[in-house]
Amino acid sequence: MFGRFMPKEAKFFDLFTAHVKEAVQGAEALEALMDALKRRSPGEASEMVQAIDDIESRADVITRDTISLLHATFITPLDRNEIHQLISRLDDVLDNIQDAAQAVTMYDIQYATPEMQHFAKLITACVKKMHEASSLLSSMDNSASILATCKDIYRLEAEADVLLLEAMSKLFREEQDVRELIRLKAIYEKLEEVTDRCDGVANIIEAIVLENS
Repeated sequence: MFGRFMPKEAKFFDLFTAHVKEAVQGAEALEALMDALKRRSPGEASEMVQAIDDIESRADVITRDTISLLHATFITPLDRNEIHQLISRLDDVLDNIQDAAQAVTMYDIQYATPEMQHFAKLITACVKKMHEASSLLSSMDNSASILATCKDIYRLEAEADVLLLEAMSKLFREEQDVRELIRLKAIYEKLEEVTDRCDGVANIIEAIVLENS
């Protein structure tokens, strides 16, 4: 019932969507990074790491704009804490995508394992589902579709959890080089963490829908 009487302020929803669009680009760049590593193209891999840094910087501006608007707006379309939590969780996703990309450079990863490529595809799928949910958030008439999309994110995150267990098991069984084991373990954990952050976004969106619809 409350959703029908929410103030018609669309700017916050526009900012959420703009942020998630950057996250989609970041996820796609991460996937391209893994593809470049698979093809052993270090130059292209470096370009993708830089592209992710640039995307994250643009998203930081959107986060700051959202917080500034929140302080300047007397009547908000959602609870102030919900707005702050959502933009913060969205920012966490891109921060972790950047962390994963920078770890590739820090650990001098020269190739992408099949598991790394699989993680990247799951991340892209999760972030695209985040975009789908955020684009519907301006109307609580979309509550059923939003909740269904959140369930898709939970499913993808659970798949990433299983992938991490399988990747770690394989790594400890088969990798003889301790240094390589440490490097790959770190990368796998960084990649899985991105899907955890997507799960966090879905939790916030689900709570907003249940509170306001």
